Amino acid sequence: MHYKPTPQMIFMAGGSRERPSYGDYLNLEELLALQGDENISADEMHFMVVHQTFELWFKQVIRELAESRDTLSSKQIAEEMIPSVVHRLVRVTEIFRLMSQQWTVMETLSPQDFLVFRDGLGSASGFESYQMRELEILIGLSSEQRTGGMDPLGRFRKMAKESENGAKALKKLESRLNEDSLWDTARAWLSRTPIMGSSPGDEDDEQVVKNYVESHISAQVNHGEEMAARMSKWGMGDSEAMKARFASIAEGARDFLMPNGEIDRARAGLLFIESYRDLPLLSWPRTLIDRMIELEEAMVKWRHSHARMVERIIGRRIGTGGSSGVDYLDATTSYRVFTDLWSVRTILIKNELRPKLENPEFYGFA
Repeated sequence: MHYKPTPQMIFMAGGSRERPSYGDYLNLEELLALQGDENISADEMHFMVVHQTFELWFKQVIRELAESRDTLSSKQIAEEMIPSVVHRLVRVTEIFRLMSQQWTVMETLSPQDFLVFRDGLGSASGFESYQMRELEILIGLSSEQRTGGMDPLGRFRKMAKESENGAKALKKLESRLNEDSLWDTARAWLSRTPIMGSSPGDEDDEQVVKNYVESHISAQVNHGEEMAARMSKWGMGDSEAMKARFASIAEGARDFLMPNGEIDRARAGLLFIESYRDLPLLSWPRTLIDRMIELEEAMVKWRHSHARMVERIIGRRIGTGGSSGVDYLDATTSYRVFTDLWSVRTILIKNELRPKLENPEFYGFA
C-alpha cells in the first residue's frame, strides 16, 4: 500500500524535530510556489490567488455536502444526526458568503490592469472549474435546470482528450452523476415525515396523508373566497376577478401536492413541517429546511456578485471560455435546486386555518 507520510512522520523519522512547524504542517513552501515567480505582475498574482482560494473553498464545500448527503441517505436517520447536517450546511453557507466578499477584492483590478494579462489566459475560463461543476451535480442541479440546457460535461469530454488532468476531471464528474444528490436524499428524507402521527408503511398512511392534503387545500379555498370578498369590499378590484386569482393559488397548491393526481409524499411532508414547525419533534427538521434555503440563497448571491464583478471589469465582452460572459453569469442566478422548499411558501396558510393536528402527543418531547 502506498501512502504519503504526514509531516509528523517525516520529522519523527528524521530525528531533527518531534513535531512539524506551522509551515511544514500547511505545506507552505509548495502552496506559495503555486502562484509562479516574481516575473508575473502583482495584478496577475492577485487574480491567481483569488481563484486558487475559490478552488480550496470548493474542495471544502464538496466534502461538507457529500457528508451531509451521506447522512441523509440512511433509511433510518437518528434524530441526533440531523444537527450534524445542519452544522455542515451552516458552514457551507458561511463559505459562500465569504466567497461573495472575495469578488470585492477582485474588483480592485481595473479593466486596463486585467487587459494586460487577459490574453495570456487563452481559452482558460472559470467555466472549466471541474470542482464547481462537481459541486453543482452534488447538490442536485440537473442539465434541464441549466441555462440553455448546457451540458456540464461537454467541455470536459473535449479536455479529457487533450490531457491526463482533463481525463481525471471527467471521470470524477461522471462518477458524481451516478450518485444520488443532496436534493435526492433530502426529498427521500422528507417523504418519511410522520404526518398526523402516520409514517410510511403504517396502516392507512396513504389515506391519512390524502385527508391532510385535501383538508389543507379546502382551507386554502375557503380563505381565498373570504379574502376576495373582503378585498372587493375595500375597493381593491372586482369580486369575481379576485375569486379567480385566489382560486388559482388553491389550484396551484393542488398541482404542487398532487402532481398528476397522485400525492407527492415528500411535498406533503414538507408542508406538514412548515405548517406545524412549532412542534418539538419538528424543531430540527424545520431548522434543516431553513439552512438548505439559506445555502441556496447564499449561492445565488455569490453568483450575482460574480456577474457584477465581471461586468465591472470586462463589460459585455465574450468570456475567455467562449461563453456570452455576463449574460451567461446572470442567467445562472436563476438556478434553483431546492425548488420545493421555495414553492411551499406560496401555499402556507395561517395557523388558525390549518387542519387540526391529530395525535399531538406523537410530536411532543420524549
